[in-house]
Amino acid sequence: MQTTELQTTGLRANRLTTDRLTTEQIDAEFPLRDGLIYLNHAAVGVWPLRTARAVRQFADENMYQGATAYPRWMQQERHLREQLARLLGASSVNSDDIALVKNTSEGLSLLAYGLDWRSGDNIVSTNQEFPSNRIVWESLQDQGVALYPADISGDDPEAALMALCNENTRLLTVSSVQFASGLRLNLERLGAFCRQRRIIFCVDAIQSLGAFCFDVETCCADVVTADGHKWMLGPEGLAVLYIRPQLRQRLKISQFGWHMVERAGDFDAIDWQPASSARRFEPGSPNMLGIHALSASLSLFEDIGMQTVESGLILRAEYLRDAVLAEQKLELLSAQDVARMSGIVSFRRRDLDAEGHAALYRYLMKHDVICALRGGGIRFSPHFYTSEQAMQAALAMAVQFNI
Repeated sequence: MQTTELQTTGLRANRLTTDRLTTEQIDAEFPLRDGLIYLNHAAVGVWPLRTARAVRQFADENMYQGATAYPRWMQQERHLREQLARLLGASSVNSDDIALVKNTSEGLSLLAYGLDWRSGDNIVSTNQEFPSNRIVWESLQDQGVALYPADISGDDPEAALMALCNENTRLLTVSSVQFASGLRLNLERLGAFCRQRRIIFCVDAIQSLGAFCFDVETCCADVVTADGHKWMLGPEGLAVLYIRPQLRQRLKISQFGWHMVERAGDFDAIDWQPASSARRFEPGSPNMLGIHALSASLSLFEDIGMQTVESGLILRAEYLRDAVLAEQKLELLSAQDVARMSGIVSFRRRDLDAEGHAALYRYLMKHDVICALRGGGIRFSPHFYTSEQAMQAALAMAVQFNI
């Protein structure tokens, strides 16, 4: 089992003790099997113990009594919306502003096909986006909408994005953290720019929600969407979608059903209208299994506090950054500046080509270092609980590997 009792070298004895949880209690939430080094939260995160227990309890309820407890399940759904509103960090956000969708791609698609586009409109994004935040916008080409990807490899990625915007720009859409390099963008700067020019600002936050403190009001985001299965340590198949109320009412609805109407429980009603809340984007029955699981995962973040989670994660990213920079065989592919860093640290071996890095990836996975091959190198993505010992062992294997 990994431990959060860390050496003073590198992580400065960051024990993650909180008012509600001890270090030992936090350790107990992540009983990884012996020998497994999990550095892949940017792909699929580890479930905490409490989440596994919540799913088992929910399964038992279904097995022994069916949907007898459905009213309580509905309360859990409302509670999850409240948790997600708090995770978005603004006092102006409440549970009515939260839609529960299947994944980030669905959230982005609801925006893309809800807006009333005009031929000649354009969308500005980056040239490093995950396909979810690229393909959906490219699909609008048959409506005369162009996608302009900014090269953000320079020293001022925000300036590169803003320079592409013009009088026909309707939307600026970015990932808060880039999936391969881990580059973290200055959302406040971009949001202020968009608000001043009345450009819709959309944030794919899947690589930052659950990893960093977030404030949708401060960054002036009109739309935020993120799946729960990465840094939020929840299941696949359930995501949050926030759309600013003023914009929410303007979007066309493309999915319909019993759950998206204002009077969702009145099954005999003939007349209907879309819900005024974000539930208008949820056509059918909710994912109750996913709701119970994600709610349990988010309760851990609330017990620890997102500021503590963020601080612990940055310490781990700094440790990996410094260790990579100190090793002559390795080249850092991620940013060195703390303001640009995230939970993703990518690197490459100077002596390996693309085929060699693929072999290195297979070697690490075979030896229980769970990571990813992204952006021409190896991507490590620890979380706040990951130990220095685990990261040190993983890097040692990467350095010692020979084809």
